[in-house]
Amino acid sequence: MKTITEQEATENADLEGLVQPDSDFKNMIVEYVGENSEGIDPADPGVTVGMIVNTFAEEFPEFLMAVAEENWVRGYQQAINDVQVGMELERKGEISEEQWVEGYHKHSDGGVDV
Repeated sequence: MKTITEQEATENADLEGLVQPDSDFKNMIVEYVGENSEGIDPADPGVTVGMIVNTFAEEFPEFLMAVAEENWVRGYQQAINDVQVGMELERKGEISEEQWVEGYHKHSDGGVDV
C-alpha cells in the first residue's frame, strides 16, 4: 500500500486540466468563464475545470451544493456498504480482521484481493 501526504490526498489534478469546448454547452461555459474570470492571461486564454468550478461557486452555488450533497450521500452509502461487506467476509472467514482494516478489492466475480 502506498502512503501519500495530506497535500497529495487533497489535490485534484483534474481541476488544472484545460477544458476542450467540444460541444455547444461546453463552449458556452468556456466562453462565459473566459470572459468573466479575473486574472486570465491573454497570452494563455485557456479555461480550466477549476476556473469553471470557481465561477459556478460564485454565480450558481445552489447547483454546486446539490452536486456536493448528492456526492456526500452516495459516498456515505458506499462506506456503509463497504463495512457491511467487510463484516460479512470476516464472518465467513474469507478475510481476516487485519485484511479488512487494511482494505480489500472485491471483483465482480466475487473474488477478493487483499
